[in-house]
Amino acid sequence: MRDATTRDRIVEAADDLFYRRGFDHTSFADIAGVVRISRGNFYYHFKTKDEILDAVIDARLAERRTMLARWEVAGETPAARIRCFIDILIVNQAKIERYGCPIGTLSTELAKLNHAAQGEANSLFTLFRTWLRRQFALLGREGDADDLAMHLLVRSQGVATLFNAFRDEAFVKREVDAMYAWVDACARDAAPTTH
Repeated sequence: MRDATTRDRIVEAADDLFYRRGFDHTSFADIAGVVRISRGNFYYHFKTKDEILDAVIDARLAERRTMLARWEVAGETPAARIRCFIDILIVNQAKIERYGCPIGTLSTELAKLNHAAQGEANSLFTLFRTWLRRQFALLGREGDADDLAMHLLVRSQGVATLFNAFRDEAFVKREVDAMYAWVDACARDAAPTTH
């Protein structure tokens, strides 16, 4: 049981450091220092930084799946559930302002490094794309559900990137409100469902 706890702490520390500093700028020593374990104990759990990266991506996927499941329960309608996705920009505003989107920044960095785990990191976006596509289909927009999901992903990533660049909270608020209005319009334009 103790090994799992130490391993989890390593993954948690690495996740935070990869987000704040970047994967390439985070060393084994940085992670071991945060967790306060010896390098030998560290190497018992992970032999390479790529193994840690894989564990971080797996942890992020598990965390996002849990979050999506919560939204399924909390949102009474597909539009309400889509709003939960949009709300990430507000809920994580302080972190996004300082470090950008954790998914976008990791995917971008791994692409620049031409890293083998780039595809796994992109699976985080695929998770959101698939979930959003399902929500838009449930909203009555089956024909263009994937296009709408991609549009919302692009828009939210753009807002996160520009917020990180300009640090303008009023901009984020305006964009979130505009995305809410857009989702409402998508719902109004949906094909009527027959029961």
